[in-house]
Amino acid sequence: MTDQIAPTGPRLNETAPAFDALTTHGQKTLEDYRGKWLILFSHPADFTPVCTTEFIAFAKKQDEFAALNAELLGLSIDSHYSHIAWMLNIKEKFGVEIGFPIIADLNMAVAQAYGTIQPGASDTAAVRATFLIDPEGVLRAMVYYPMTAGRSVDEIHRLLVALQTADENKCAMPENWTPGDPVIVPTPATPDAAMARIEEGYDTVDWYFSTRSL
Repeated sequence: MTDQIAPTGPRLNETAPAFDALTTHGQKTLEDYRGKWLILFSHPADFTPVCTTEFIAFAKKQDEFAALNAELLGLSIDSHYSHIAWMLNIKEKFGVEIGFPIIADLNMAVAQAYGTIQPGASDTAAVRATFLIDPEGVLRAMVYYPMTAGRSVDEIHRLLVALQTADENKCAMPENWTPGDPVIVPTPATPDAAMARIEEGYDTVDWYFSTRSL
């Protein structure tokens, strides 16, 4: 009998790890975001080029996230003052103002809770991880990127729209779904329901694969 390895870090569809942390907008807790979606994203370090491009992209899309009832919150294990200096530098050098808070996590408490310290990548920096937390504080999606490749902020926005649309319409989303595309109808759960599916008016390829327009 082999030993089972218990999963570490946060898990999908469970309550996201609580935090109480100093940010560039004052002290913030997970509970502060109750009633809104939270996009919590970690980056390896301030004053690094890939992270700078990501923060610029998040800042430019902040209003679009806000329109979806979503707040942005950055995280790295740099100091509070490093975050402030970096934000001012981005504004001076790139003309972009970072309007969302960044957690200072020198003791790595938040990074450890969210599993963003990956020894295979680095023992001293958080990898590029993004967590989508719903208004009830439940972790709904996690996306991890390596140190050397910047994440797609457009994809994170698309993922949030897909999650919200799936919740609202009790459906699932096909590969690369965007608004206006057909959605997937839940698969029948019984033989009788499977037999009846062809008559239910959906675009049905087979009993297990049906789509519909919203």
